[in-house]
Amino acid sequence: MKKYSYYLIDLDGTIYRGNDTITTGVEFVHRLDQTHTPYLFLTNNTTRTPQMVVDKLKKHGVNTDIDHVYTPVMATASYLKDQNPDKDKIGVYLIGQIGLWRGLLSDPRFVLDDQNPDYVIVGMDTDLTYHKIRTATRCIRQGATFIGTNADKVLPAADELLPGNGSQCAMIEAASGEAPFYIGKPAKPIINYALKLENKTKAETLIVGDNYNTDICAGINTGIDTLLTLTGVTQKKDLTQVSVQPTYVVDNLSEWQL
Repeated sequence: MKKYSYYLIDLDGTIYRGNDTITTGVEFVHRLDQTHTPYLFLTNNTTRTPQMVVDKLKKHGVNTDIDHVYTPVMATASYLKDQNPDKDKIGVYLIGQIGLWRGLLSDPRFVLDDQNPDYVIVGMDTDLTYHKIRTATRCIRQGATFIGTNADKVLPAADELLPGNGSQCAMIEAASGEAPFYIGKPAKPIINYALKLENKTKAETLIVGDNYNTDICAGINTGIDTLLTLTGVTQKKDLTQVSVQPTYVVDNLSEWQL
């Protein structure tokens, strides 16, 4: 089994499941800490700030800090700055919650603009309204670039599947005629920025997660090895339907040797 020196770790379904702790996932993180192996919690959730993620992890027995958390909001900020190196102010119209709003607007380069922004950025919003969709559609039709923080069409919650950010983006795409550029898993931008944070190569990195369509496909799309834990969304029977298998599959993360 190959040794890896950098781990990109999913959260929901890997470390916890909603409010329930996945003990084997928590113990896996403890082993990484004990061996001083670098890792980053890589989540598609944009509704929480990094500190809120840290606080949630603490409730599940993981003591960490915001330097170990990376979200699509953070990757979006980096992407927009890279795309506009000479621009002092970048106009944005935001659909989302506190994680997105605080993550972008705490940076003075990003200015809220609901009339003629440079970008329309859509994250999960449980208070989505027709007015927000109408404004986003108008701005995109006027030339704003459409950014989706992630493409998750549904979100598992207790015994049901909730509409996810990908579903919100699909509605705006249908109305505006423009497809979004996605930042979060399984798209490449969030993975490439996560590698830059620790100056790691793809060859020495392993992506760990429970969802084939996000975590595993993120690795497939970027050429990074993947470890699927069967503690969340994807189960063994689901793997019979896919053409590219994860690099490794475990029932839970206690089976993975560092």
